[in-house]
Amino acid sequence: MKALRLHRAGELRLHEEPEPRAADGEILVHVTAVGLCGSDRHWFVGGGIGDAVLERPLVLGHEFAGVVASGGARVGERVALDPAVPCGRCDVCVAGLGHLCRTGRFAGHGSTDGALRTSLAWPEALAHTVPDRIPDVEAALLEPLGVALHALDLGHVRAGTRTGVFGCGPLGLLLVQVVSASGGKTVVATDPLAHRRAAAGTAGADQAIDPADLARGGLELDVAFETAGTDEALADAIDCVRPGGRVVLVGIPEDDRTSFLASSARRKGLTLLLSRRMRQPDLPRAIRLAEHGDVDLGSLLGERHSLDDWDDAFAALVERRTLKVVVEP
Repeated sequence: MKALRLHRAGELRLHEEPEPRAADGEILVHVTAVGLCGSDRHWFVGGGIGDAVLERPLVLGHEFAGVVASGGARVGERVALDPAVPCGRCDVCVAGLGHLCRTGRFAGHGSTDGALRTSLAWPEALAHTVPDRIPDVEAALLEPLGVALHALDLGHVRAGTRTGVFGCGPLGLLLVQVVSASGGKTVVATDPLAHRRAAAGTAGADQAIDPADLARGGLELDVAFETAGTDEALADAIDCVRPGGRVVLVGIPEDDRTSFLASSARRKGLTLLLSRRMRQPDLPRAIRLAEHGDVDLGSLLGERHSLDDWDDAFAALVERRTLKVVVEP
């Protein structure tokens, strides 16, 4: 099989490797589509993310779908896979917070290879059936949709909730859509890139503007989602939320540090929440939303590349020249 491995920051190599074997409780999956994420960009550009650093040549990719190649009655089934493998036994997992498991594995992170390869073995319990209505290339976007749903829940978005999305990459655009599907309203969405602002307007944001043109004060949002990973976006979010409101931090900062003016947040008595990945029920929720047409995953698709064309795929990711980049092994 082919596998794309990150050897050091900025250095990917395509390898020929033996086909993986499924262990007990696992299935073999032929990978059909992998979405490239901002966290993959962190790994590629910096050789790590947060306090996690490259330990050995690593296969990136955690937004993935495929076809079951071994697994009894499930052979031939199209599936989307949860990239998080919690231990299932610790106090955190028992409390229903498996996405925060201290010892859990995650595809394309640390020492666990991800999906930028033609085949992989993965726990069968984490493989969810993809309905015929969802094409393979869109099935790779179900994981980030699950992440958006988890952030939405942290924001307590309900019918009539006034929200803002600060950063309109694919995750921010999915948040605009799920806010609308929940009956909320995205009053403002900001991004410095024109093609992302245009997509935010199409996704349902009332205003889609450059952060440099954001009017200070007067918006009185109930909830703000910071999805850019920058202090500037967080400052805008804090400034635009009403007293007693909520700010959900979803973006990952480049230098693993986030700072904000304490007085602004304190005087408003804001609740700040940090969102990590998705919970296990969120991927099935995402599949149902996409199946019923409540979100349009296809609207996020930018460029599609083969695994052999990995250099151009990662160039698109680094340059942020499009929306979602998908690799089809």
